[in-house]
Amino acid sequence: MSFYRLIDHTADLGIEVSGDTPEEVMARAAEALFDLLAERDGIRDAESRAIRVEGEDPADLLVNFLRECLYLYTGEGFLIRTARVRMGEKTTLEAELRGEPYDPGRHRIRMEIKAVTWHGASLEETLEGRERWKGRVIFDV
Repeated sequence: MSFYRLIDHTADLGIEVSGDTPEEVMARAAEALFDLLAERDGIRDAESRAIRVEGEDPADLLVNFLRECLYLYTGEGFLIRTARVRMGEKTTLEAELRGEPYDPGRHRIRMEIKAVTWHGASLEETLEGRERWKGRVIFDV
């Protein structure tokens, strides 16, 4: 998918995501997570889940948000197709996550993602190009 790129990392897998706003980076990061986890094109946006997340700083908020997204799959069997994020202060966000419950007859899982790590995590504004925000995160696979 064109909205993220993979980062080489020893024994783990990282992504870098760009966007016009921090909310767009967060939403794209959640979608990238599920694009790596499953064949996202086969996931319908039939149901909605709302979550609220807090963090110490923007990078911590990104990690905590993606951990909650991953828990929706590992704990509840819910696959995310799309994400909409609204940030409050710089350390809080609310998200609407649309998708559907995992169905082994319909959904193909690509890889197991065990955890979202803080190693090298960042969410920061850049002065480069049109997409001025960039996020990076490493997944334990």
